[in-house]
Amino acid sequence: MIRLVYDCDNTMGVPNRDVDDGLTILYLAGRKDVDLLGITTTFGNDSVETVYNATRGLLDDWGIIVPLARGGGMNRSSEAAVFLVEQANRYRGELVVLATGALSNIHGAFLIDPHFYDNVRMIVVMGGITKPLVINGVTCNELNFSSDPEATYGVMNSAADMTVITGHLCLNALFGPEEFRLLEERRHIPGFSYILERLYPWRDLMRKVFKIDGFFNWDVLAAAYVTNQELFENNRIRIQSTANDLKTGLLKISAPSENGYELNVPSSLRNINAFNHIVFKAWDYSVKGLF
Repeated sequence: MIRLVYDCDNTMGVPNRDVDDGLTILYLAGRKDVDLLGITTTFGNDSVETVYNATRGLLDDWGIIVPLARGGGMNRSSEAAVFLVEQANRYRGELVVLATGALSNIHGAFLIDPHFYDNVRMIVVMGGITKPLVINGVTCNELNFSSDPEATYGVMNSAADMTVITGHLCLNALFGPEEFRLLEERRHIPGFSYILERLYPWRDLMRKVFKIDGFFNWDVLAAAYVTNQELFENNRIRIQSTANDLKTGLLKISAPSENGYELNVPSSLRNINAFNHIVFKAWDYSVKGLF
């Protein structure tokens, strides 16, 4: 059983905001092998308050009963940071932290308890770029690491077992026409109609901005790494980014012999079809078991 806290900037249902954190919550809720200990909210896609309210609404709509702890933005001693420390101490050596927004809460947990990183089993984060992220000629600015570069630098330099799912890797996870077709086949089921109603506006915005027929499933890919590492090609590299570099989310790769900090930055998704299969299987279970 994977004991997990999900730290996210969910804005599913908020106009003109990303949907992938919400899809990730539904994925985790549908995994029988995940013990979702709680959700902590951060910022990135929108303000701390908007994210908290959107997440509270999603959990209530689906009847998902888990603790929800509010992050505090640049407040390092937030309710969310305290919750992370409590869970790391309670499940010492077992806790996995999945973080898909600004890393303020994670860094805050360390500032509260200097043993926090020693107590967690693994941290998986979605964010960062190693070069400009360009989609059909349009530059996509990095969001998560750059939202709180000081916190990102602290987390990256920690002693934790750290995996980073970059924006580049997520370009392999397009949720496109075939995936929408699979959802539409299920739209007679209330849970899937709920999902579709929230995905259509986001797809329309992605068509307008990036000229793509769908959207990239950024955060769900990071969650899939937690549950199905066999789908990924691991790649341990040394990074020498400063806090200043991280203002743009840039991960500067250094030579193995140079100073820096070591991270696992998976280089490829081995099988997109297998990834989509496990995602839909979890969503199916969420809908049947919760909605």
